[in-house]
This record gives sequence, structure tokens and C-alpha cells, in this order.
Amino acid sequence: MIQSHIGEISALLTAIFWTITAISFELAGKKIGSLSVNYIRLIIGFILISIFTTFTRGMFLPLDADLKTWVWLSVSGLIGFVIGDLFLFQAYLEIGSRISMLIMALVPPITALLGFITMREMLSLSDFIGMVITILGIAVVVLVKNPESNNLKFSHSMKGISYAFVGAIGQSLGLISSKIGMGNYNPFAATQIRIISGIIGFTVVFLFLNRWDKLKEDIKNREATKYLVIGSLFGPFLGVSFSLLAVQYTTTGVSSTITSIIPVLIIPLSIFVLKEKVSPKEILGAIISVIGVTVLFVL
Repeated sequence: MIQSHIGEISALLTAIFWTITAISFELAGKKIGSLSVNYIRLIIGFILISIFTTFTRGMFLPLDADLKTWVWLSVSGLIGFVIGDLFLFQAYLEIGSRISMLIMALVPPITALLGFITMREMLSLSDFIGMVITILGIAVVVLVKNPESNNLKFSHSMKGISYAFVGAIGQSLGLISSKIGMGNYNPFAATQIRIISGIIGFTVVFLFLNRWDKLKEDIKNREATKYLVIGSLFGPFLGVSFSLLAVQYTTTGVSSTITSIIPVLIIPLSIFVLKEKVSPKEILGAIISVIGVTVLFVL
């Protein structure tokens, strides 16, 4: 029974792992900033996954991957980790991980639209209905009525919402690139390639911005390091690897649907760990968004 649902179980574990990592990286980002968090967590993630593949595959590096796999997974790492996550982590600082992950529920609809544009994948009526419901759920949370003009306005920082939206686009493009490049290749080794690409990308960013002194100072922050280790374990290592395992054993749509429950899973952690006040309207919006993603891929 479990054997026949490896993809679905992996997607559920991915949702749990990414919920933990979102909270961890928000806490770390508040102490040392999103740029250092991104770079350090990839290095920690690379060390963890390389140790794992050394024992499970007998290889410290993914030297058995062919050129096509390296190219597509490297592109996926640059888009997903460097561009997507850089904006997403900055959104954590602007509007918090809970609202950011709610906006990330747009990843499945965006992925479906990109699939239609790039690969001419057909969209059914239920696909469009699912997209509308998902967007409605997000709108319930991020839009409020302006009492002065009776017009709608954003209830959270527009800059933060924009960052999270760019992060969602980056994740969608990264997912499509991963699917093309991975094929039947080992998902943990595939994650290694994506992380290597991400580290190279962030190294270029640090060289361009000349932020090495700040990075050295941030590494010494013990409180941030604690959250970085937790986030790296459940993010670049377990989370990304299980997400690739999920799309390898089930469809991208089913995987995206299951992982889309993060906006609901993150609510209890936001209340008890971050001490946030969550309104009934925000809980309702998160549930509506999850229903929308479910309609998008299940009906």
C-alpha cells in the first residue's frame, strides 16, 4: 500500500518539511537578513545531502549525471534557489512566512499556465475554476476594504506581496525545469546539482555586492545558526529532495496539490512559535486557497 503511494507520501512530507523550514528561515532572517540566510542554508544543505549520498550512493558528488541533467537542474537551481528563494526569503521579512506561503499557493496555478504556454498542455474548465478559487482565497487575506474610499487596499506590505509573487514564479519555473532535467535520476543527487548551482549563483551575487564581511559576521550569530541548521535540514536537504521524489513517482499536479496545504499547516506554528494573531478571515482564506488548488488538479 505504502509502496504504491510513494509520490503522495513524499509530497505530504514535503509540505510538513517546508512548513518547518519557512518558520526557521523567517526567524533566522530577522537576525542576519535574507541574503546571508540563503547562502549559508545552501552550504549547510549541500554538506548534509553530500554526506547522505556518500553513504547511500557511494558518491560525494553527482558525477554520474549526464549533460542534459546537469544543464536543466542547474537552470532549475538558479531560478528556484537564487531568484525564487531570494525574493521569497525577503518576503518573509516583509510580510512573514505565513502570508508568504499563502501567496506561494499560486505556484500550482502558475505552473499550469506556464505548462499551457510553453508545452501547450490543455487547461480544462475545472482548471480555470480552481485558479479562480485559489486567487479568491489569497485575496480574502491580502485585501481589505478602505473605509475612506470604499475601495479595496492591501492589508499587508505591497512590496512583500510582490516579493512573494516573484518567489512563486521562480518556484514554478524551477519545478518545470526539474521535471524536464531529472527524469529517472536519483532525486537526492538531483537536489545536489540544484544546490551546487544555487551556491555558484549566490557566490556571484556576494562578489557583485561585496558582502563577504557581513557574511563572516552573520556566520558567528549562534541564534541564527541554530535556526539555519533546522531550516537547512528540512529545506534544501529533506524538503527539496522529497519534492523531487514526489514528482518522480506521481504527477506534478498531484504533488503540487498535496504540498499546497502549507498555508494551513503553517497557521498553528505561526500562533505558537511566532506568537502571531491569526484572524478567522485569514484561516478561511488559507482553506479556500487549498480548496482551489485541489479543484485545479483533482477534478
